[in-house]
Amino acid sequence: MPADVNALLKLPSAQAFDQWLALPGEWVEPPNIRRGGESGVKRVLGANGQLLYRKQQVGHIYRPLLHPFGYPTAMRERKVLLACAALNVIVPKLVYAECRKVEGVWQALLITEALDGFSSLEDCYAAKQELSWGEPLHLRVLQEVGACLARFNLGRWQHGCLRMKHVFVRVQGEQIEIALLDLEKSRQSFTAKRAAIHDIQQIKRHSAWTVTQWQAFMQGYEAAFGRRFSGL
Repeated sequence: MPADVNALLKLPSAQAFDQWLALPGEWVEPPNIRRGGESGVKRVLGANGQLLYRKQQVGHIYRPLLHPFGYPTAMRERKVLLACAALNVIVPKLVYAECRKVEGVWQALLITEALDGFSSLEDCYAAKQELSWGEPLHLRVLQEVGACLARFNLGRWQHGCLRMKHVFVRVQGEQIEIALLDLEKSRQSFTAKRAAIHDIQQIKRHSAWTVTQWQAFMQGYEAAFGRRFSGL
């Protein structure tokens, strides 16, 4: 049965948690077993046909200073999603996020809206979408990817697990929009520069861009960040 989002958001927290969790859905991919627990994402439908993603976790924790005995990683992702609005970084819209302990074990839910019209760079390259774009537009896309990541890093946030599957793009005519996904491993660095170097090096390792394409990415990145990065 599709989710009536407005009705669920009016419920008391404990009741809402149970009802969100009870909604039928299908796994995006098999749940990950790590960090002492389990974490996975299911697709669920809203009452208006809207596609939602439900991240559900049991015992899947990290250990921040305020919670030395562990806290759900979904709550860290919630913090990053909310921070991105002020950084002008497109991320999935947060619908609901809550956690609770059941018999000493953390449970967490994070509900987000689908990014309509966006595709991951991984999927774009698999479908050879860059060929239909043409190289000039492809280079503009990579410039925008660089600018988006720079804005994220300027907030001292580093993604922590940056791959082509985490960078999403929507191209409509000459308009290009970039979004970032899968932010549960993100954390704030001591400086924006440190966050920048970490993510730039990571995306370089996991991209197959030509020299010209890499230069386009860095051109967009450096223009948005406001400084040059040499030797990367």
